[in-house]
Amino acid sequence: MATGYLAYRTAARRVSDVLAVLVAMASAIPSAEHANEHANHAVVVVAVLTALPLLVRRKWPVPVFGAVFALCLATAIWDNFQAANALALLFALYTVAALRPLREALACAGALFAAIVAAAVSVAGGEWWYDGIFICGLFGAALGLGLYSATRRAYLAGLTDRAERLERERDQQVALAAAAERARIAREMHDIVAHNLTVMVTLSEAAATSVPTSPARSAELMRGVSAIGRRALTDTRSLLGVLREGPAPASPDVQPAPGLGQLDELADQVRAAGLDTSVEISGEVPDLPEGLQLTVYRLVQEALTNTLKHAGAGARAVVRLRFQPGELRLEIDDDGAGGNAAAGTGAGTGAGGGLLGMKERARAYGGDVQAGPRTPHGWRVSADLKLESA
Repeated sequence: MATGYLAYRTAARRVSDVLAVLVAMASAIPSAEHANEHANHAVVVVAVLTALPLLVRRKWPVPVFGAVFALCLATAIWDNFQAANALALLFALYTVAALRPLREALACAGALFAAIVAAAVSVAGGEWWYDGIFICGLFGAALGLGLYSATRRAYLAGLTDRAERLERERDQQVALAAAAERARIAREMHDIVAHNLTVMVTLSEAAATSVPTSPARSAELMRGVSAIGRRALTDTRSLLGVLREGPAPASPDVQPAPGLGQLDELADQVRAAGLDTSVEISGEVPDLPEGLQLTVYRLVQEALTNTLKHAGAGARAVVRLRFQPGELRLEIDDDGAGGNAAAGTGAGTGAGGGLLGMKERARAYGGDVQAGPRTPHGWRVSADLKLESA
């Protein structure tokens, strides 16, 4: 559509140039009829042909003005200043003022005004200023109109450029927001799927092991697997609902985002999977926003998930939340024998996205996550979160 509009505008300009030439030719005929009898036809022809350069006035404004000015001056001197094509000269001066820099427009206008004053003095003598002022005012109006057109065009071009830059910036902001949302969804999906699948796999293995000796215990463990699977499915549906276009359908299973109140429930899930887990909270717990509570929950969830996968049998984990003025210190310690061996795959310097996602979550609240082995064995994940950032 933009190409068609440009083609239409170009065609309109060409038509306007042809009309300007025709009008200027027609205006030269009546004035040429007053020419000297000996040069009547020749002066008419030259005066009419003076308008032809206007066909390319947009491409070469200053040369066209010079050609029209020279032809008008020649016909004026030839016929005692009776047959000059003034309208063609007006069009030429207007074009220079509208399309060229101000200094070039003023130079052309200065040369023209000097010629007008000289002609008025030579023709009218002492009364030259009557005709001189009138004609200079006429060409001054053409100059002013051209300068106004140039200013308006520059103003519109500035507005267009600003609108395009704002549109590009808006698109960039939308792209950045979409990338941030994709990263957030990826972190949530990783935390939800990795944790719940790890617990489900552990419970399923325990249930399969206890089938010969304790069928009732196996059934209880499988019911736990079913409950965790339903919860993971609900969380996944809730999270993926933001990717749908339009409002997501209401679901009775949708639950609020987990927070500090769900840490005990998380510990119970991990404990049921075979990892003895306890939660310790010290200090005065302030009223934290949901975003920060979700961050703390996901950090604990990811750390316990990695401990469950790598700490080995008989391990124990402790989750400590220490609230200090303006700061929250979070530590997840385990004494598993597999912690050092899992340094490349566990919660520490893992090659996966777990630690990266934890760092991104903590960075949103002015903190950072550190992970590494303990002495003599085990693993520690710690995070410092700035409560002022919330």
